[in-house]
Amino acid sequence: MSRAAMSSTAVKDLVDILDLETLEQNLFRGRSPKIGWQRVFGGQVIGQALVAACRTVPDRAPHSLHAYFLLPGDPEIPIIYEVERTRDGRSFTTRRVKAIQHGETIFTLSASFHRDEPGLSHQIDMSAVPGPDQLPSDQTLKATALDRMPPTVRAYYERERPIELRPVEYGRYLSREPMPPYFNIWIRVTGTLPDDPVLHQCALAYASDMTLLDAALIAHGRSVFDRDIQAASLDHAMWFHRPFRADEWLLYVQDSPFSGGGRGFSRGAIYSQDGVLVASVAQEGLIRPRTR
Repeated sequence: MSRAAMSSTAVKDLVDILDLETLEQNLFRGRSPKIGWQRVFGGQVIGQALVAACRTVPDRAPHSLHAYFLLPGDPEIPIIYEVERTRDGRSFTTRRVKAIQHGETIFTLSASFHRDEPGLSHQIDMSAVPGPDQLPSDQTLKATALDRMPPTVRAYYERERPIELRPVEYGRYLSREPMPPYFNIWIRVTGTLPDDPVLHQCALAYASDMTLLDAALIAHGRSVFDRDIQAASLDHAMWFHRPFRADEWLLYVQDSPFSGGGRGFSRGAIYSQDGVLVASVAQEGLIRPRTR
């Protein structure tokens, strides 16, 4: 069975989640999947807010976003996205988006759009790491390593997901030993997406929040799955550099230069399989040890 067939439900759900309902000019409504989470996944709100901003800018693509998580999202009710048309310039367009639930702003996002133009170009080369075909697949990990993973990690990998993850250093999830705060993981949407480039950007924005906060805990031998860690994204920034497809393998290179004061800072560089840097990410998150 093909990966598209195996994951058609999860991918369809992702596309549906990113397909916001238009309520009025500059006003949109998004829903959350019914999967039993106590709060809305941060990547979902990032992706949906970016979709709302893109709906008001038909002639150019986003090149950056900056977001703040203010309150936990309630997965039981829809999220209303209100777009402010901050600026429409000849080269750049700016939008500000508020996500609203229960009458309160739970999240804000600013996005900048730029018309395509030529210019100076360089990039840092991708590190040499095993390719996705050289790493255990989801099915192999489930068959060989799932029973050795902590229950919360096992429950995550057992669930059907729209994003496939192939960690290069997958032993990180089998040990609580402190390790250098570097992490490489191959990611892709588990089925084929439509050809709309903006949808691929929004899907990658959704996926970019999945593992980045956890990179700040590697140096401490901990994980966001640990019950004694209170983890939450606080802010998130992303820059889109080159065209890409989110349903093809992308290497997410992550590191965490600093943690302290209950917060962890992580950075990410996202490369296509042929070594082109397509996006960069930065995030600070809460990694507060719970006191019993």
